[in-house]
Amino acid sequence: MITQLKNIVNSTLHLFYPHVCTGCGSDLLEADNLLCLKCIHNLPHTGFATLPNNPVEKYFWGRIPLTAAYSQFYFSKEFLIQHLIHQLKYKGDTEIGFYLGEMMGRTLLNSSRFSSIDALVPLPLYADKEHKRGYNQAAVICNGMSAIMNVPVLNGAVIRQQATETQTRKHRTERWENVKQSFKVAKGHELAGKHLLLVDDVVTTGATLEACGHVILGIERVKLSIATLAYAAK
Repeated sequence: MITQLKNIVNSTLHLFYPHVCTGCGSDLLEADNLLCLKCIHNLPHTGFATLPNNPVEKYFWGRIPLTAAYSQFYFSKEFLIQHLIHQLKYKGDTEIGFYLGEMMGRTLLNSSRFSSIDALVPLPLYADKEHKRGYNQAAVICNGMSAIMNVPVLNGAVIRQQATETQTRKHRTERWENVKQSFKVAKGHELAGKHLLLVDDVVTTGATLEACGHVILGIERVKLSIATLAYAAK
């Protein structure tokens, strides 16, 4: 009898407040999931977390000394991962950002290459931009990762001290010139001697991550790794 009542209540709630897949709109998904099994299966996982010298690490060779680097997904325009990132960055869907961050956290827990991470550092936004958006999407991803990995998120440890022009349509040299003076350490005492994981949503040219990473590596005895939700570099 109790089970039947629960089923009736759940069916009624679903009728008025449908729980649908963020990816495809299907209602065939478990209550705690934001994506249906089909969408989860179709996500373009890279498998980079367990691979030394993977394409993300190679992309930073000669630019910045990293302990490890990886991206969870390949980025493809007009595909599901672009839609999910768009929802996170521009539609206020922080829930999907947290959910994808949890996916990243589970991946990193299964990789010995990231087992010594002490803290997560979200790539900072300029304060005015973060205020306008209402959140930093990298911090949202970090919060999901932290929930799984049980390591702290160091918000505000590094700050973006000036606004930069949009990186769209700039080539690598222009992007580097655009961001190289953008970051400074605000809480160096919290970072000294730690293995830090710098986190962002997408790596394209890598110029912004490189600029922020160089500032972090100026801290005493710091080791730096990088993780992004998606990899769009050519």
